[in-house]
Amino acid sequence: MRPAVITPARVVIALCVVAPFVAMLWVSSYARADPALMGIPFFYWYQLLWVLLSTVLTMIAYQVWRRDQRARRSGGAAK
Repeated sequence: MRPAVITPARVVIALCVVAPFVAMLWVSSYARADPALMGIPFFYWYQLLWVLLSTVLTMIAYQVWRRDQRARRSGGAAK
């Protein structure tokens, strides 16, 4: 019997990968100048913040994926 295709780990991976795209494509949520951070308009620092967040989320997704792959190879739950 094959393991389930949609697992909680894969849902977490999908959310980590999709979140930055949704955040950047929803332009009306950040298309403004206020609040400024050290003189930098919100529009710019919000996008730069997502560069860092995207990196962290991608690292999390990769680690979860590796753990999921190890668990599938061993046939048990990840440790």
